Amino acid sequence: VPLAPDGSFLIAFDRDAGPSARLVARLGGGRTVERTLGIAPGSWRIETINAPYRGSASSDAEFERRRPAELAQIAAARATPVVSDGWRQQFRWPVTGRLSGFFGSQRIYQGKPGSYHSGTDVAVPAGTPFVAPADGVVTLAASSPFTLEGYLLIVDHGMGLSSAFLHCQRLDVKVGDHVVQGQQLGTVGQTGRATGPHMHWGLKWRDARLDPGKLAG
Repeated sequence: VPLAPDGSFLIAFDRDAGPSARLVARLGGGRTVERTLGIAPGSWRIETINAPYRGSASSDAEFERRRPAELAQIAAARATPVVSDGWRQQFRWPVTGRLSGFFGSQRIYQGKPGSYHSGTDVAVPAGTPFVAPADGVVTLAASSPFTLEGYLLIVDHGMGLSSAFLHCQRLDVKVGDHVVQGQQLGTVGQTGRATGPHMHWGLKWRDARLDPGKLAG
């Protein structure tokens, strides 16, 4: 786990983490300190979605053809080294409204089970502006809609913590831009796999998907 210059660090656990984790700190002189961290279980919903599993792709074959390149772009964005202190801030919601999808829910797409929902959905009209929940650097700004995510934006907040904003109508920032908390990033839309206009906000720390409400309240 990387340390900030003042010794601060960040760790997080995803939906399917086990009941405990062992933290070992190696101090100067070779001494170690160990702690066992308890991880509380979550209570997860089942959500049935009337949208095709393949998203905006016209067929399963088209989805299989397009998806690898999309996943490669996402992986490259998340692997981009970023220096930012956004991870230290009290996060805010990028947009507020009715919560229409909940983190961790098992998703069923027209009868076909999908993976669990990796973010939180906020239903607002198309064209509603959304803002940066914390400072960061843009590592992906899709120039064309992805099959599932639509117009996708990823902002890295430093220390391996990043936000993803899905289904956007318009993006107002580009890769490499440094953004500040509260800055408008684009507008909410219905691109990709979506049954109506909404903001899907996802958070990740390294490979762990996180509940945005844990940071934003």
